[in-house]
Amino acid sequence: MNKKCKKAGFSIFVIFILLFSSTTLVSSISVQKLNLDTLDLDNLPKDKELYLLRVEHYLELLSEENIGIFTVKYAFPPEYFYQLPILLEIFDDTNADILNYKIENEKDMLNKVVNFTISSISKNEPILIHFTVWVLVENYDFSDIPVSKPFPDPSIIPDEFKKWLVKTDVTQKDSLLIKVTSRVLKGFNDNLINYAEKVAPYIKDHRYFLFLLQLKLGVFFSQDAITTLLINGENVGRSHLSCALFRSRNVPARVLLVNNDQGFWTQMHYMIEYYVPDYGWVLLDTTKGKTPFDTKRQVINRICFPEDENNTKKDYIYRFMKGEERWIWIENKYIKPHYVDCDEGSKSQMFTEKFILTCDLVASACFNWTKITFDKYQRFLGLDLTTENMIYFKNAVDFQKSAINSFKNDDILGYYYLIHRASDEYDKIKI
Repeated sequence: MNKKCKKAGFSIFVIFILLFSSTTLVSSISVQKLNLDTLDLDNLPKDKELYLLRVEHYLELLSEENIGIFTVKYAFPPEYFYQLPILLEIFDDTNADILNYKIENEKDMLNKVVNFTISSISKNEPILIHFTVWVLVENYDFSDIPVSKPFPDPSIIPDEFKKWLVKTDVTQKDSLLIKVTSRVLKGFNDNLINYAEKVAPYIKDHRYFLFLLQLKLGVFFSQDAITTLLINGENVGRSHLSCALFRSRNVPARVLLVNNDQGFWTQMHYMIEYYVPDYGWVLLDTTKGKTPFDTKRQVINRICFPEDENNTKKDYIYRFMKGEERWIWIENKYIKPHYVDCDEGSKSQMFTEKFILTCDLVASACFNWTKITFDKYQRFLGLDLTTENMIYFKNAVDFQKSAINSFKNDDILGYYYLIHRASDEYDKIKI
């Protein structure tokens, strides 16, 4: 875990102790009880950057046949050490007949999906699910990363991270070409940090003219590490190449599916993070060729496992391009996501709604209660609630929406107060 994360984790731990040491139930604790609304914020160091980010998705579906009830799963932002989902909203222009939707934890307990149950779809008639996800992010710029760190011996890597050392169909870390390239990039320096700073621009700049040619022609091929090494590739292939280059030197590295601040509509953006022993995971952006990379600039939708790398798909827009990890899963083989050019059809984009600079105590409290409240929201979303329980659920969601508006209006204490009120409403639901 990063040093900054340890500090944030300690602060959250202290908040928990303060909250739960009282004989008062969590549901009755108020802002006044915590004295957050009477804090002299002007005299507290404001060194925590909180960002309200929003990811908007247009998911258009087409079917080759008339189909009855079916489900579609879409990657959903996980709870990560610097990001927390707040709420999912469905827009009114959605014309898919959604019978139910719920947010589910994947079996790895790291990732989440939103699972839509759709009543039906007619042959060749597109249906749309238009939704947005609100996410709270604390910015880390990784400025405390060590200047020098030797390449790790596999024996010192935590067991839970060793899975991201293996070779896969798209990250051929044992290839002679990969090994030679990694050896050249390493040089005579046994410094992982220096190596990462060489890998980042290399994956972007090497044979860049071939990437531009592919982009001009609109023709991309396999996005595995070796092909990308030979002819460059999209951010997908650069992610696989960088993972292969790190893994070949015994450094765990994994692909991330994100929406970022590129400022235009996309399918999905691919980045990676690599593991620095005794520090933690560090972001690398494959389009800009830069590491470290601030956490405020993207929402992580999925942390890919080797199984994802061995179960890739063809691109929805570039028909010759293959090797993409999935972010959509549909149970029916006749139904496909409809992508055209990210102007028409399905598309996604991230928006930075608001930035607030605050103190550690307030930031930790907001993070703490955002997690508590979201976990309750996820638990009750999609359940067949009684009329009374549904009133409490809708009240809670309204408080979450009001909290988001408070954040957008630069009122961080209002955000805390309202997200806490939402938690209180969820506590009234009796199952």
